[in-house]
Amino acid sequence: MNKVLIITYYWPPSGGAGVQRWMKFSKYLPEFGWEPIILTVDPEYAAYPVTDDSLMADIPSSTLVYRTAATDYFSVYRKDKSKIPTAGFANNADNTLRGKIVRFIRGNFFIPDPRKGWNKYAFTKACDIIRTEGIKYVITTSPPHSTQLIGLKIKKKYPEIQWTADLRDPWTDIYYYHQFYPTFISKKIDSGYEKNVLKKADRIITVGPSLKNLYSQKLKGTAAKTEVITNGFDENDFAGLVSSTPGIFTISYIGTLSDAYPIDGFMAALNKFKERGNDYKLKFIGTVSPKQKEFMLSSVDQSDIEFIGSVDHLTAIKYMIESSLLLLIIPHHKSSKSIITGKLFEYIASGKPVLCLGPVDGDAATILDLYGFGKCFSYRDINSIENFIFSTISNPVNLQSKSIELSHRNIVKKLVSFLG
Repeated sequence: MNKVLIITYYWPPSGGAGVQRWMKFSKYLPEFGWEPIILTVDPEYAAYPVTDDSLMADIPSSTLVYRTAATDYFSVYRKDKSKIPTAGFANNADNTLRGKIVRFIRGNFFIPDPRKGWNKYAFTKACDIIRTEGIKYVITTSPPHSTQLIGLKIKKKYPEIQWTADLRDPWTDIYYYHQFYPTFISKKIDSGYEKNVLKKADRIITVGPSLKNLYSQKLKGTAAKTEVITNGFDENDFAGLVSSTPGIFTISYIGTLSDAYPIDGFMAALNKFKERGNDYKLKFIGTVSPKQKEFMLSSVDQSDIEFIGSVDHLTAIKYMIESSLLLLIIPHHKSSKSIITGKLFEYIASGKPVLCLGPVDGDAATILDLYGFGKCFSYRDINSIENFIFSTISNPVNLQSKSIELSHRNIVKKLVSFLG
């Protein structure tokens, strides 16, 4: 059996979207002749935006997991150590002088990100594991993109290692990058890291074709060694769960909603929907920025909207299957076509129709169109959004049976053939 060292900052008890991809891939790799060995940060030293202890039960007892210390650079500029910025400060609504200074420090003194405080510990441990376990394959997954710099050092010390860089999101093109006020020099340093990873990695993985194209344009030769390995869903997470139709038409959004997610067109469509005599309940499960929350509460009747905080993974899935319609919003940015959120695949697995707001020619829209799981609309296409919402009442469907090829087990088949 081939051994592969997977270096990932996010691993249970970390929660949120970032942990799902390689936790689930690792679960199924042994079925295809690959033994995953995990290197991650010790939770006591980690800077997790959210935690989810329930995910620990999903890790096979046979999986080797090594955890190391780290330097918590977030403590340098946050007052409350319990509050870790999500998505690189994408939810940071603090536009005071102090808030801007904090983001400037983040963008110019912690390149590529503050979680680089893990790197020296991870590299030392990785070298130990490579020697003792006879590792020939290494995968680094990001964000945080600082994790890719560990791969760079490993490749330099062990040139015979087959190093795969898994890039789940854009790097210097991420939608919240400008919030850090990076100087010309900072951008140049960060871009240099990015291109060096693209150059030195033996293989590169992205989650969608637009992201592959984005990275391929940065350095000649990147496209030839890059493969698209999408996210997916775990069939076992849905086993035994029964889909239900709520008494009141329920639209649910699961995840983070920052100020970069345009929602005014959707709220206007909801008002039209109600003017036609339709009742509804809008639920947000996860983290919502104060500005977005205030806007939504001022846009519709407060009795029609419910804000639920972060929940564990299986509870989030239950909210999905107990909804009438699931809402997906892509952040508004020049790189938005390349964004395919991990939750899209669990939305699909729930069998509920998906209303997506974002680029109609983006990768998320393509996946929805390909199988008929839902529809993507421009942010301000109010009439079309409202008509789609209404259509899901008159034509409820269960799409669950069409989604099996997007399961993690099937996606891992493609992954192992690419790894060699």
